Amino acid sequence: MNYISTRGQMQPQGFSDILLEGLAPDGGLAVPESIPQVSADTLERWRALPYHALAAEVLSLFVTDIASDDLARMTRAAYNTEVFRSEDIVPVRALYDGMYLLGLSEGPTLAFKDMAMQFLGQVFPHVLRKRATTLNILGATSGDTGSAAEYAMRGKEGVAVFMLSPHGRMSSFQRAQMYSLQDANIHNIAVTGVFDEAQDIVKALSGDLAFKSRYRLGAVNSINWARIAAQIVYYFHGWLRATRGPGEQVSFAVPSGNFGNILSGHIARMMGLPIRRLVLATNENNVLEEFFRTGSYRPRPADQTYATSSPSMDISRASNFERFVFDLVGRDPSRVAALWAELGSRGSFDLSAYLPDFEGKYGFQAGVSSHEDRLATIRTVMDRCGVLIDPHTADGVKVASSHVEPGIPMLVLETALPAKFSDVIEEALGRAVPPPPGFEDLESLPQRVDVLPCDIGAVRDYIARHVLV
Repeated sequence: MNYISTRGQMQPQGFSDILLEGLAPDGGLAVPESIPQVSADTLERWRALPYHALAAEVLSLFVTDIASDDLARMTRAAYNTEVFRSEDIVPVRALYDGMYLLGLSEGPTLAFKDMAMQFLGQVFPHVLRKRATTLNILGATSGDTGSAAEYAMRGKEGVAVFMLSPHGRMSSFQRAQMYSLQDANIHNIAVTGVFDEAQDIVKALSGDLAFKSRYRLGAVNSINWARIAAQIVYYFHGWLRATRGPGEQVSFAVPSGNFGNILSGHIARMMGLPIRRLVLATNENNVLEEFFRTGSYRPRPADQTYATSSPSMDISRASNFERFVFDLVGRDPSRVAALWAELGSRGSFDLSAYLPDFEGKYGFQAGVSSHEDRLATIRTVMDRCGVLIDPHTADGVKVASSHVEPGIPMLVLETALPAKFSDVIEEALGRAVPPPPGFEDLESLPQRVDVLPCDIGAVRDYIARHVLV
């Protein structure tokens, strides 16, 4: 399996190359040359596999330059009960009215980002050892990516992490998870702007090929295809747990900010997984919902990106959206390059001619959830099921409830454990949420973070001073 760029100016490369590359040299994103297909017979053969073995099977379709024994060893190390708190790794729990919760928050940082990051924490050191080199990972986070990446990479040989976060725009628990890490290879940078501006800095520095090469920059944001590939696994796992036989359909509802999580579902559906609907849920920052409703992609400027009570979704420019548009326009890289040039000059582009394909060909539906919706949904799920959900997951449940079809399970992807957003839970239920075991004193730990202006030059200089040699 080789990979090409969504903008067409990258020679085909193997998985290990694009793993270390991050953003493609032409500014696009790496995608597989073709989408591997999974038959109904293969799905049935996978039905009894534990999560780590299923991960090895699915990932082997995308990772063809790493020996199968090494890949299986890495997935066993990534997905086991010493790392995750559930025997199933990803449990499936019934909610109500045909909805189920796909439990993606059993990992070390209590958020779905652990599902991919734990694999990256294995595969990065493996490839770097093979190539006798080092890597400086540059990323941006709106909350959960940062801690998941840092916990997966902390203390790892040959890897340093430089993680940008929006100063003052994450929950206190999220900040404590990241900033309390004292490992020498972890560098937290809080920039005085919103997530989109932090992400723009990451893209600009990754697009500076001389700087990127000199300082060996890589990525763990979902611009890195390895993140998308690892997330595909839990769509297969969810389908296998929610069905009994071949051809049965399942829908998934996905709280979405940067589009990576639901993009993995899109790829799984294209691989042949019987997914009926992919229901995208946004908060008040509803650029993606607007696109799937109107065909117009119109990212908002930083001053129009709201700070909401589901902060990890406070994103107006979704990096992974480009990969979906690549498929939407027939995998035509020249068209994608032209659209992103138009986006740069005009601030928007229109693909309303493709509106029939959004649902008809690709299964997408979308909806919006507000602050009051989140509070009401948290209360409803607790009252009806005795299950406590976080505000992002509540966005997913709220939007999913309008798209449930009789006889088709609707799996809502859990985003994080509610303890990470205790203020919102307390507002919804009138009582505080106790932290999970092992996290009782997290917010009282010393924190190490550098606050920088939201400026490419400031971040560039910081990396040059602290880079791994």
